[in-house]
Order: sequence, then structure tokens, then C-alpha cells
Amino acid sequence: MTSDLAVTQRWISTFLDAQAAEAGSSRNTLLAYGRDLKDYAAWMDRKARRIDTATRADVEAYLTDCDAQGLSKATRARRLSAIRQIYRFAFEEGWRTDNPAIEIRGPGRTKKLPKTLTTQEVSALLDAARTQGRSPSDRLRNTCLMELLYATGMRVTELVSLPIAAAKGDPRMLLIRGKGGKERMVPLSPPARSALSDWLADRQAQDDALPRGEQPSRFLFPSRSAEGYLTRHRFYILIKEIAMAAGVSPSKVTPHTLRHAFATHLLENGADLRAIQTLLGHADLATTEIYTHVLEHRLKELVETHHPLNRA
Repeated sequence: MTSDLAVTQRWISTFLDAQAAEAGSSRNTLLAYGRDLKDYAAWMDRKARRIDTATRADVEAYLTDCDAQGLSKATRARRLSAIRQIYRFAFEEGWRTDNPAIEIRGPGRTKKLPKTLTTQEVSALLDAARTQGRSPSDRLRNTCLMELLYATGMRVTELVSLPIAAAKGDPRMLLIRGKGGKERMVPLSPPARSALSDWLADRQAQDDALPRGEQPSRFLFPSRSAEGYLTRHRFYILIKEIAMAAGVSPSKVTPHTLRHAFATHLLENGADLRAIQTLLGHADLATTEIYTHVLEHRLKELVETHHPLNRA
């Protein structure tokens, strides 16, 4: 049994190392792969089976069990994807002569329209950010976070981990390092540039006040976290606090909602879908096309609400 466990651990750790080194997968992606594969391996172990000798029937039985647990289609599809990839890696490494999961059809994902915000709600959030924080420095930081998020459509991890070097010199464009280490340039709006300039001036004052010998943080939004920058969890809580102050339902507001609002508002004002794809850092245009459905949905709602023939 120990040798079986050792094989499983070697497979998963080697696969994750390869994903990090060769595919440039993000830390969050690697954590998701690790969780899914450990769940699969634990299920196989309970059934006295091994992942290195698993058959298609074994994989299908595992997915059936996931369905019986009530896991969502998205979760089951993600787990199947992780299993396919580790077996593809095993095949390429010569550990197996086949991929037992390659022909298994996934459950498919339920296409959900992303939640978004109106321009009025976003304006209220940006105004509220200027008043939220225990100190003037906190308020400048919060304003900068919100303005940059809405002006660029960054993913939350991209935002909180921004190096200060990327923002020096009153930039009109911001260099963002996205998934897989891919870089993209995103223009800054005048309000975002102003908020960034104010925060940089405050940061410089903080750095100048550091004790002799203490090095300033290389991050734009530093913190005492293990990573050295504001955590996603802290920013998630912060944006909920700002929503409450703005009079916007906190259930509607997350960092990702503002990313959706950025894309939707651009599309509503005539931006090209390819341009939005580039700004969001989507590898595939199909991912960006969800926003056309958002626009269609909102236009339909507009007609149903305001067309005179629809009024009772």
C-alpha cells in the first residue's frame, strides 16, 4: 500500500511541477489541480484501485460518484480536465501507453451570464472608496485599487500583486503580467492615473520614513502577508465594505464583478470584441463572447421594461 501511495504522490507532484515550469500555470491553477487530483486519488484508494493502472471504467465510476455527491457541472468538468491532463502527461512521459480519460465526455458547463454592475453603481463604488479607510493613506490606497480595477479590468491577483516598478513615472499604459506569465498593455483612464499618482506619492512618503536599512516593498500594494502584498481575501472583504458604504448590495459586488462591468460597459459603448479580449488577457475569443450575451440580455430587459406595447 505504501508503494501505491508513493506512486500516486510522485505522479501528482511531478505533474504539478511540470505545469508550473513548462505551462506557466498560476499558483491558483496549480492549487486547484492539486485538490482535484488528490480527491481522485483518495477515491481510487478507497476502492482499492490505483491511478497509474486506472481504466476508463474507473474514471467514469469516479465521475458518477461526484455527480451523486451533488457536485456542480463546473466542478465535475474541472475534475475531469485535471484527470485528462495528468494522464496525457503520463502518456508523454512514457508512464502509460494510453489515456483512459481521453474519450470520456464531460458534463458540460452551464453557461451563466456574468453578474455585472450599472455605470451608476460603479460611480457610487468609486466615490465610496474615497471615504473608506482608517487613515488618509488607507483611503488613497482604496481609491487607487478601485480605480485601477475598473479602468483596466484586471484579475484580482494581477491587481494586488502589481510591482511598484510597473506604475512609476505617471504611466498612460500599465504593463500587466497575466496567466501563464503572459504580458499585456492596458491604457489608464485619467481618474485612474490621478488616483495612482496620489497613491505613489503617499507610498514614497512611507518609504522615506522607513528605518535605516529597511528595504521598501517592491509591490504597489504591500502588506504583512506571506506574499508581501495585499491578499485576495483582504481585498474581497474591503470591496464588500466599500459596497455597503456606496449603498450597493454587497452580494452584487466582488472584484470579478468589476472586471465584468469593465468589459460590459466597453461593449455597450461600441468597443470591438477583439480589443476587449486583448484588454482582459483572454487567450480565446470564445471566452470574451459571453459579454455579447450579457449585452443581448440587458437590451432584451430594456425593451420588455420600456416598450409601450409591453405595458399593461
